[in-house]
Amino acid sequence: MNGIGARFAFFAAGLMAVVTLGCILTGRAASPAERGYPTDWSHQHLIFSRPATVEEEARVGADPRYWQQYERRNIARTLAGDESNPASIADFSFGAFGAKQHPRIHRDWSEDMGSGATVGAGNYPAKFSFEITTANCGSSTPPDYVVFNTGLEGSSTQASVVAYDNLYSGCTGPVPTVYWAYNTGGVVLTSPVISLAGDQVAFVQSNGSMQGRLVLLKFAPGGRVGRPTTLTAVATTDYRTCSAPCMTTVALEDSAGSIVDDRTSSVFPDYDDDVIWVGGASGWLFKFGGVFVGTPGEITTNGFPVQLNGGASALSSPVYDFSREVVFVGDLGGFFYRVSSAGGVTRSDQVDHGSGTGLVAGPILDSTTSKIYVFASNDGSTSCAGAPCAAVFQFYLDFVSGAKGTEAAVGTSATAPEPMYEGGFDNAYYSSSVGTGSLYVCGNTGGTPILYKIPISKGIMATPVAGPTLTSAATGCSPVTDFSNPNVTGEPDEWIFAGVENSGSGNSCAAAGCLMNFNVQPWQASTAYVVGQQILDTHFQIQTVATAGTSRATTPAWSTTVGDTTGDNTVTWVNQGPQIAAHPAWSAGHAYALATAIQDSNGNVQVVTTAGTSKTGAHPVWSKTVNGVTDDGTVVWREVGLPATVSLAAAGGTSGIIIDNTVVSPLAGSQVYFSTQSNQACGTTGRGGCAVQASQAALH
Repeated sequence: MNGIGARFAFFAAGLMAVVTLGCILTGRAASPAERGYPTDWSHQHLIFSRPATVEEEARVGADPRYWQQYERRNIARTLAGDESNPASIADFSFGAFGAKQHPRIHRDWSEDMGSGATVGAGNYPAKFSFEITTANCGSSTPPDYVVFNTGLEGSSTQASVVAYDNLYSGCTGPVPTVYWAYNTGGVVLTSPVISLAGDQVAFVQSNGSMQGRLVLLKFAPGGRVGRPTTLTAVATTDYRTCSAPCMTTVALEDSAGSIVDDRTSSVFPDYDDDVIWVGGASGWLFKFGGVFVGTPGEITTNGFPVQLNGGASALSSPVYDFSREVVFVGDLGGFFYRVSSAGGVTRSDQVDHGSGTGLVAGPILDSTTSKIYVFASNDGSTSCAGAPCAAVFQFYLDFVSGAKGTEAAVGTSATAPEPMYEGGFDNAYYSSSVGTGSLYVCGNTGGTPILYKIPISKGIMATPVAGPTLTSAATGCSPVTDFSNPNVTGEPDEWIFAGVENSGSGNSCAAAGCLMNFNVQPWQASTAYVVGQQILDTHFQIQTVATAGTSRATTPAWSTTVGDTTGDNTVTWVNQGPQIAAHPAWSAGHAYALATAIQDSNGNVQVVTTAGTSKTGAHPVWSKTVNGVTDDGTVVWREVGLPATVSLAAAGGTSGIIIDNTVVSPLAGSQVYFSTQSNQACGTTGRGGCAVQASQAALH
């Protein structure tokens, strides 16, 4: 174990599940190399529920991602340098989403990365924050920044990778600005990652000869998307001392010395051992050492590179468990593998049978509970109305050869389904010491995408609960990202995010590509609630506080009747109905059935409690009081709070979505980063594939 891991293990050994901010910050201050908070695809895939013992804390605490996760989820940030600007604070005021404020959507910025540019379906941009407690603008040295691969061949007129700084709407000057843009001499079709110190970026790029190379680059300001700085690779032996901007490349060479392509597997950095893992075509798994602090090179000892499936199919993205020194990876043929540090391979039974899809997403590993989750587009069965199922499979980390895992079916599949991407765990799961909470996924890969909630109790998956249907026709769905912001004024705040490629049901999406978010804040015992607060109940229905008070010690028996109320100690809840992607507008002279929901002219949701025909002419005078009644012709409506979802148009859908650190009101909520998958107008910068930042708090 090198210095970083040893220091983390030292601090972890003396701590239990709840650690104080002072201890964390004191420990992290020991070395400048330990400062930094990358957020990339890998942080969605190696997670840590709350350790229950000193031994567990010592084991998982040896991995820097454990502390990064804790601090990102629990420590609030403020904006550096611009708080005195009243306009800045006004820009950020949407971060304080108190009860009964009207939801609004806000795309902070959208930047043209070139015609056809995209991070890619299932891929993620990478965000870096240099301080956990401060959000740094472009005037800071160094600034926070976010990196997007463009998915386009680099040239003198097109960047293959670009980074933006001055990210936040409270910063002075243009927001954002291009920090740097490079032509690296190839096309980057998988997710980039950032070093722990934030001074380097890594990814695999492919060339016209279908050869993959690991790229490591040190950056400096300069270049534009349409006029990038062209980098020429230096020798790996010269990389550590080269002056930024500079890069080096290492070929993905198989055991025979042939260069293997990679268009499906993102690099996974093991910060502690200074190693990068990545898959490639023909089933090859590669290991590279000396990537961020040494001399980069492919490791060819202990059986590496190792070919996992006899060349039958490419690999998806690997996940490395530092505490056990084991890699987990799937292939596009539908098999799942465990690979030891000595190159030993254990293969599961085939879990995905989808034609042309396979296990396209990397697994999610909970290192604390020793469970791993795999996402399959087609389980090969006939268990879902005579058709195959989309499914989540759960494995123990020490699964045996041929293991089938435990399955949770999440809708139907088809012979040639849409890909199944990873889901997101809720805050209850992260906070639990026994693996209890929920996993949200976008399933039903053979039809219209549907959000599912998989309850998990003490590490055991229960029957999934179907939530909102996201589209009007069969189409692809993005990975699901869940985020809880404990720093929003007045209430905890938890939402999930998912994008669809077409036929989106969100009100802002015109039946096209769409990003949607949904309230998944759970009910909490013995908690003070104010009028207008909302939770998602156990039936995937939205409950709104009609009478303020304090909840009871045990979960109430929720009414499943739309518009009905539930008593909860001194709180009264009114049922808004099932979580849905959008509510239609009111229509004059229309026959409305019982339990129908619409969005009124004030932006609130009204539900029918007495069926009938609405009045002709103008809108009725809608009640603005939660649980208030409005007479409308022969219809009676009940006001049940704000919509629990909002949407944003995204041509072709979205890439994977990352969310940076939470921020305290009145400055901001967390920021959401993604790219579109097709061309659209990108603010004022042009029309192409867009790099987008939207405010997480403003998405509801």
